[in-house]
Amino acid sequence: MITRKDLFTINEVPGRTVKEVLGYVKGSTVQTKNIGRDFMAGLKSIVGGEIVGYTDMMNEARKVATERLLKDAEDIGANGVVGLRLQTSAVMGGAAEIIAYGTAVIFE
Repeated sequence: MITRKDLFTINEVPGRTVKEVLGYVKGSTVQTKNIGRDFMAGLKSIVGGEIVGYTDMMNEARKVATERLLKDAEDIGANGVVGLRLQTSAVMGGAAEIIAYGTAVIFE
């Protein structure tokens, strides 16, 4: 089972040798705002500061996307992922996609 300790943003991991490169893997999720978050965000925009509800939503979305990436890598026989990247984009008004992607590898 691949865990977060086998997930790296760098391409070469000190002390670990890549035996085989399996290729591109990814995980994604689309999150939408809800009426409660929108209401609180509207109030917060008046006084300024962090919108904690949205921060929490995006943190959860990154976690889901990363877990799906790890499952994708595991499904093709990898025991690690290098070159992890996270990206976000708006897919429609009030919805954002988070995608986690990288290269699945087999470490010796």
